[in-house]
Amino acid sequence: MWNKIVAWHQALEAQQMAILEKPEIADTLPPGYRRSMARKLAKMSPVERQQMHEFMRKYQGRRGYLAVAKIMVLLTVMGVLLHLMMPHKSLGGMIVLANAVGLLLLCCTLGAWFNYPSTRGIVLMLLTMVIMLAAGTVAGVALRAHERGIPLAELLSQRWTQLLLGICVGALAVAAPLVMVVAIRNQQHRFLSAKLELQAERERGARELSESRLRLLHAQIEPHFLFNTLGAVQQLAERDAPKAAALTAHLIEFLRAGMAQMRSETETLQKDFALVDAYLQIMAARLGARLRYAMDLPEQLQQVAMPSMMLLTLVENAIKHGIEPSLRGGEIHVSASRLGDSVRICVRDSGVGLSATPGAGEGLANVRTRLQLIYPGASGLSVDDVPGGGVEAAITIPFNPPKAAP
Repeated sequence: MWNKIVAWHQALEAQQMAILEKPEIADTLPPGYRRSMARKLAKMSPVERQQMHEFMRKYQGRRGYLAVAKIMVLLTVMGVLLHLMMPHKSLGGMIVLANAVGLLLLCCTLGAWFNYPSTRGIVLMLLTMVIMLAAGTVAGVALRAHERGIPLAELLSQRWTQLLLGICVGALAVAAPLVMVVAIRNQQHRFLSAKLELQAERERGARELSESRLRLLHAQIEPHFLFNTLGAVQQLAERDAPKAAALTAHLIEFLRAGMAQMRSETETLQKDFALVDAYLQIMAARLGARLRYAMDLPEQLQQVAMPSMMLLTLVENAIKHGIEPSLRGGEIHVSASRLGDSVRICVRDSGVGLSATPGAGEGLANVRTRLQLIYPGASGLSVDDVPGGGVEAAITIPFNPPKAAP
């Protein structure tokens, strides 16, 4: 029997936790008392649901049973003390009374604590009724005493009057703390609502600032690769017109792919590698035997999304700061690999190395900033010297990165 009660309570707790997290599922429950309770939870404000969810998570399961047991032990001690103060009352009766009153007050307090907007009017009405009932009782007894010409204390000492006044005092003792709880909670609610509204405004402003910075950085990247490419075409056209014609075909292919990527924040690795391949064909036509390159993109990574133009920026830097300053030229190897929940996109060159190319350049600074804005805390850019000469620049992004905000 006890196991069934515990299982029922645990199922009820799990359902209430789910409703507090997703109030929209309240209407999907079958008709009955659970659906009625779920709808009441769903009508609570987001602040109330959050606070109640935290409370239930803290006192869920055995922790809740242990807390209730501690409270009942304390109430039992209070019942024993009441028996010692009034020996003519039975010990069992005092313990039962203390636990009943204490648990009732606890339930009322919790109800007011987590449902204070609707509780406020009920408690105030109850308090008003108790005060009016007590005042009416005293006034009626006083009037009766005056009519009969007997002392007021004699009538007040009668059992029915004491019982009625005791009920009023008890109700007043319960209602007064609840009024204080409701007042405190409403004040907290106003403070939390204002705080959450201010926080939402700050987050909205920060998001808009980040998006503006992202668009600005993206705009800075566009002329960076475009002017470099046109410069390569110009240099080659001045030396060799037939090769310039072939280069022009490569340039058209490159610009067709590049212009499409400039209009989007992210692109698949397959399209990014195709764009880089077109760029390297242009640079190979310009540099001749001084540039050799290879590309390695596993099939399972072809559809992984990556911020557009980032890979091209790394390849441009490898050409500009690694291959072009080297008299013998060098090789560029572009690759992508899976590392757990991340993808590593690497550009390695065998050029002059970092020591011969001071300054990270605007391109790498833009890459770092874009990565931080798009994947905060989940990405990175590393630039290191390669033993034997050259530089390795690597971008790390999540394996299933989200599309960047437009």
